Amino acid sequence: MQESEQLSNLIADIYDTVLDKSLWPAALKKATGFIQGEASAIFWNDAASDSGDVFFDDGGISPEYRRLYFEKYVALNPTTTIRFFTEIGEPTATADLVPYDEFLQTRFYREWAKPQGLVDFVSVFLEKAAPKAAMFGVFRHERQGIVDPQTRQRVRLVAPHIQRAVLISKVIDLKQVEAASLAQAFDGLRAGVILVDCEGRVLHANAAAHVILGEGRVLRVTQGRLVSGDARTDSDLRTIFAAAAQGDSAGGAKEIPLPVTPETTEPYIAHILPLVAGERRHAALRYAATAAVFVHKAALEAFSPPAVMAETFKLTMTELRVLFAIVEVGGVPEVAQVLGIAPSTVRTHLSRVYEKTGVGRQADLVKLVAGFVGPLSA
Repeated sequence: MQESEQLSNLIADIYDTVLDKSLWPAALKKATGFIQGEASAIFWNDAASDSGDVFFDDGGISPEYRRLYFEKYVALNPTTTIRFFTEIGEPTATADLVPYDEFLQTRFYREWAKPQGLVDFVSVFLEKAAPKAAMFGVFRHERQGIVDPQTRQRVRLVAPHIQRAVLISKVIDLKQVEAASLAQAFDGLRAGVILVDCEGRVLHANAAAHVILGEGRVLRVTQGRLVSGDARTDSDLRTIFAAAAQGDSAGGAKEIPLPVTPETTEPYIAHILPLVAGERRHAALRYAATAAVFVHKAALEAFSPPAVMAETFKLTMTELRVLFAIVEVGGVPEVAQVLGIAPSTVRTHLSRVYEKTGVGRQADLVKLVAGFVGPLSA
């Protein structure tokens, strides 16, 4: 199968999960194959408490190793905290976060990754709100080698669609609703849901959408068609609606920030999901719709404490890693064991952290980090 056809089929499977979450393992298995990895998962981590869990995976990691990771080794993984320093949407491999030769000396690698033959991990943020984050990640086996430019590019092709599918699922949260009761389910959602045909004619709108359309500040209906007051946004909508009729080969779901007007007090965003392929066709048959438009308030990304601290105190990535390890693990000998580096190296980086932050004791570092996390962090 050609790569473009393989990607198109994968995109279709990813968006089918919006209406049936039980399809995620199969979709992730296809994603693992396309990216050329050993296993993949959608998971969450809490950098403050060294905890996390898997939302969905492809079964490539055994249940026992998965249990061990979240019970013990997530706290020993030297990349767990520093990963929060990276940007949403950009694939990050192990060597981007930790010198690879140092990584190979850590307990995490020696006791958890190496016995499975795993040599690398590439991940991308789907959603980030301090101190928690949802991510998509792919493990690489020694047969495949460490992450290379081709792997990163394939992750870039897949990740935006996984992110949109997850976000749309959060917006609609249909659970086990069948297509026959779809209209009733939509009316109970807080987000606006609008079903349109290839020309943008409105075929159905839920209760929340009627309120949005009635106000006319974000979107409105003119001569039966969904339109925006902004010419560029309106043109984008027309193009996306027409492309949606061609199926997932058009690129899957699209995301459009809706223009802010003087009457709009909060920013809104629209996700447009094609309904002409796979399981989503059943949701569209009742209305002959080709796309569903989900309109909701844009969630502003919360700050990430590691990123803010690095910027505030001009810390290098290694210094930031040592700082959080000192706070979370303990003294120099324990941190050296977890990070797989010499105690003298830890002391060197720690002295630079003290100098840059202006504190002189480990207890003061704990207070400093706690102040950046803040009492309102979930």
